[in-house]
Amino acid sequence: MSTLQVSHLHGDRVVVRSTATGTDLFSYVYKPDPDAFEARKPYVHPLRTLSGNLVSGYRPNDHRWHKGLQMTASHLSGQNFWGGNCYVHGEGYLPLHDRIGSMRHDGFDTVEAGADELSLTERLTWIENGGAEWAREQRGVRVHSVDPDSGSYAVDWSIELTNTRADGEALHFGSPTTAGREMAGYTGLQWRGPRDFTGGKVFGSQGDASDSELMGTQGPWLAFTGEHDDVDAHSTLVFEHAPENAEAIHASHWFVRSLPIPTVAFSWAFFEEFALAAGETFRYRYRIVVADGAWDKERVASRLKELPW
Repeated sequence: MSTLQVSHLHGDRVVVRSTATGTDLFSYVYKPDPDAFEARKPYVHPLRTLSGNLVSGYRPNDHRWHKGLQMTASHLSGQNFWGGNCYVHGEGYLPLHDRIGSMRHDGFDTVEAGADELSLTERLTWIENGGAEWAREQRGVRVHSVDPDSGSYAVDWSIELTNTRADGEALHFGSPTTAGREMAGYTGLQWRGPRDFTGGKVFGSQGDASDSELMGTQGPWLAFTGEHDDVDAHSTLVFEHAPENAEAIHASHWFVRSLPIPTVAFSWAFFEEFALAAGETFRYRYRIVVADGAWDKERVASRLKELPW
């Protein structure tokens, strides 16, 4: 029995719909946004639970460049592939338009839609503000493991990035923290939650903790639970590293805030920069479990065991 239906609006987005509820669960948007200052790049929004509750935010008034789930790089060799104001040590956040890069969608190698999953592979080019092509990315996105009993499904996201700078220079990946702002190491794959998730509950494999306690820590997974407006419901998102990420080019740390905004990032350069030499490639894989209900540590751990890599 089919659980998912996939449609592709060419040049715009790929949408995954639940056949049981008629809800669009997942929209991968690759059409460039109009505002270059927001660092044009593909993103996932709206992202919804199986019951239809919205669990992503798009262009919130506090950070217009936050768009659902998206791959970013806040500090990359002096350029900003995150979007918005740039952090400059000693000067704060400045609207430096000439530092804003973009990620160009070059095409899909595959878009495979089955009865119960979507799998796509995409080619992208990372372009600095002056037009120079700095990197080529091979991206994989998979929606799978729809489980009505647990009220959840999974999204896998992989990145394989190669430094293609024509000048032969290394790419240096950092964050506001590597640039001098304490405990603000955001970069990498980032999720922005909806406004009603502000003040939500966060916890990791060790149990409940505040966002400040989890900020900058390491762990195999982290979860965020929020309560919705309008409907009497909670939803939970679980962010998990693939096992091989522990051996990746650089160690990752969690960037997480519940207040003043709801957001999580798999930060690959929280405390220290790392360099990717010309012609070299790095790889990471991630999983996001989207679930109805307010899950606890035991329920998260149990479901993750049921989802092998």
